Amino acid sequence: QVQLVESGGGLVQAGGSRGLSCVVSGSIFSINTMGWYRQAPGKQRELVAEIGSGVSTNYADSVKGRFTISRDNAKNTCYLQMTSLKPEDTAVYYCKAIVVRRTPSGTREYQYWGQGTQVTVSS
Repeated sequence: QVQLVESGGGLVQAGGSRGLSCVVSGSIFSINTMGWYRQAPGKQRELVAEIGSGVSTNYADSVKGRFTISRDNAKNTCYLQMTSLKPEDTAVYYCKAIVVRRTPSGTREYQYWGQGTQVTVSS
């Protein structure tokens, strides 16, 4: 099986910074895209940032210039560094990974989600 475990959530004041981590473990051949999503109460889950297996990144307009996504392939870990936080950044943050696993006939991609970590930004 494959597990994603996020950490780093908590309460932070507006204007502050917070870092999130997501560790992928289990039966993994390789990891393709990794990303962070968030879901605020009453809203749909939305993409925050994603990073390919190389260095390509993609950010939501609302976080460009404030958030930075990175990954350490040796540690199967993805990071989200959040700065200049705003109350509207308050949400549960979820990590997603596209994991390649071996199958009897070769390899196949699977999508996995973490359990989420709460980030609350106070004004």
